[in-house]
Amino acid sequence: MGNRTALISYSARILGSRDAAEDIVQEAYIRFGLGNFPQQTARQGLACLYRIVRNLSLDIVKRRKIEQRTQNNDPPFWIVPRSTETPEQTTMFCDEVRIAQQVLASLPRDIQIAVEMHRHGGCTLEVVAEHLGISVATAHRHVKTAMVKIAMALDRKNA
Repeated sequence: MGNRTALISYSARILGSRDAAEDIVQEAYIRFGLGNFPQQTARQGLACLYRIVRNLSLDIVKRRKIEQRTQNNDPPFWIVPRSTETPEQTTMFCDEVRIAQQVLASLPRDIQIAVEMHRHGGCTLEVVAEHLGISVATAHRHVKTAMVKIAMALDRKNA
């Protein structure tokens, strides 16, 4: 038990928690005491204790990482129940898409390309600007202009 503090410090560096390290060291002493170790020198016994503490600590770290991975991930899309839309909702959505398409078709070709690349293609404004040979600010203005006109047309429809 003379090396308990050093073992706790060793485990705490791995785990980041002194409380958890104390539990690990206690478990290590239990395992060391129950183990069928042949006659060992004090130095070999201490090395064995350090190895047990290290392995137990790393097991805890691995378990934490696995738990974090499973907690942070959203469930796969195919597990989540899909809401069923009513025919009215589907019709309203189709009407809104039609209005957005009409507004977009009424805009100049550069603005149409900018919106399609940015909103549908996932391109950055820098890529859009480079493709169209315009500044990034102008590309942003094109996308913003189109989105405002679409929003205004949808508001008029819903009013």
